[in-house]
Amino acid sequence: MSQQLPVGMDNFEKIRQRNYYYIDKTSFIRILLQNCGEVNLFARPRRFGKTLNMSMLQAFFEAGKDQRHLFAGLEIMNEKDLCERYMNQYPVISLSLKDVEGKTFDEALMILASQVADECVRLSFLAQDMFVDEDYLRLFKLLKAQRATPQELAGSLKTLTRMLEAHYGHKVILLIDEYDVPLDKAFHKGYYDDMITFLRIFLGQALKTNSSLEFAVVTGCLRISRESIFTGVNNLFMNTITDKEYEEEFGFTDEEVRGMLDDYKLSSVYDDLREWYNGYRFGDTDIYCPWDIINHVAKLRNNPGIRPQSYWNNTSSNDMVKRFIDKADSTTRNEIEDLIAGKSVPKVIKETLTYGELDNSINNLWSVLFLTGYLTRTKNPMGLASEPIDLIIPNREVCEIFIEKIRDWFAEKLIDDEIQRELQRLCHAFLDGDCDVIEKILTNQLRTTISYFDNYEYYYHGFLIGLLLGCGSIWSIKSNRESGSGRSDLLIVTNDGSMGLVIEIKHARKQEDIHVLTQDALDQIKNRSYEDAFMGEGIQRLRSYGITFWKKTCEVKSRDIA
Repeated sequence: MSQQLPVGMDNFEKIRQRNYYYIDKTSFIRILLQNCGEVNLFARPRRFGKTLNMSMLQAFFEAGKDQRHLFAGLEIMNEKDLCERYMNQYPVISLSLKDVEGKTFDEALMILASQVADECVRLSFLAQDMFVDEDYLRLFKLLKAQRATPQELAGSLKTLTRMLEAHYGHKVILLIDEYDVPLDKAFHKGYYDDMITFLRIFLGQALKTNSSLEFAVVTGCLRISRESIFTGVNNLFMNTITDKEYEEEFGFTDEEVRGMLDDYKLSSVYDDLREWYNGYRFGDTDIYCPWDIINHVAKLRNNPGIRPQSYWNNTSSNDMVKRFIDKADSTTRNEIEDLIAGKSVPKVIKETLTYGELDNSINNLWSVLFLTGYLTRTKNPMGLASEPIDLIIPNREVCEIFIEKIRDWFAEKLIDDEIQRELQRLCHAFLDGDCDVIEKILTNQLRTTISYFDNYEYYYHGFLIGLLLGCGSIWSIKSNRESGSGRSDLLIVTNDGSMGLVIEIKHARKQEDIHVLTQDALDQIKNRSYEDAFMGEGIQRLRSYGITFWKKTCEVKSRDIA
């Protein structure tokens, strides 16, 4: 397969014109027209193809262009009557709100004004239309020049729909992508009330009792409460990840991923990709995150041996996970441990929220994590809205996000004076070879904080690094460095160069294995000559440690290296 993969691309026209690899989602058009409401809201997690689908809708419907060549060979072209009636027959307004943010409400409003101005530039032909009302022409010029008042900006979508209807003699299709991003940013920056008041007018005028509107498609991550932003929009059709309609139209199905891997002769990595990127459940279908699949397959083409990594994590600050962990009490922390261990947690989900309600209770944050893709449900059937559903972490990648945020939380916890004194004792115990004290402190920390157990050895690896870094600046730490005939877990050198420590970590699946594994860790250090990493550094004393973790306990053994 020689086709390039559209890494980071969400423009349908560009992907098709340049012959990039494309997984056919044009069935979305057919299903939309069969079930169309006047206002259609689709709530899906970020990076699941919402923007690309909106770009596809624009290419299909927009009048003034003949875009049939873009759809050649795609499923929608089998619907001949539908294409004849709808393809390139309607004026379209397309607006993305994903970049509307700022430190203040005024800054965010300026960015929104620039987005509207860009759409006016795209529709510049309206300024020359003799059939358009002069008052609308005046407003259009102000919007295009970014000189409109906030009140005029709030009515801009309605203004543009009226002008387009006058120009084409057809009602208008309105596409609004990532409508809730301005609310999310405003919530975190402290101007939520101003933003929601503005958007209620901005969207309300365009979507409510607008005689120039054929229909609207709106996308976002959350299904925001009708009372908060869509007041009076009684013609609103909502579709979320719990609905069966459109369950395969956002994200990649297992069949589609297998097909892509077959096309690029990469079928051998299927199991890895399934572990890392599958597990989201839309309706009754298991879904992969397309952002991850496209990025990783693109990397595999140039480096066939590369291991899966986190791509979704790098596209957001993941503030919601941090907010959740910060708010967690001891019960919730135990539930987080269960999730990381691969277990499910039953919770009642509230699908309709306002951002102002997110911090009202931990239950609201559970709901948001589910609706935004950080948690998903098991394959058990959905019950009534008031019944709990079994939530799980969808895949390895999202598990990594939770672990990273737990580490951040743990690092903040280490600032406490009492814990600092405990860490100083830990530091001196490692230098003195006092295994009993090391065991006691490590076990105490495992029992009083969120630990990540019963899964992978590197969870404990990260836990120990966090503690040792918290000891202060008395030493430098190297992790997973090649030494001797292998790769040691931790190499530590005191800043005065007088002492070196080699630490090998094991994770026991069964309690009875602890003693054997700890001895194996010490023997591994000796047999693989990990101490060779210190050669030539003039270190006077070398000591090795074998540490085996089992759930929230550990065993530590030490041996001096000759």
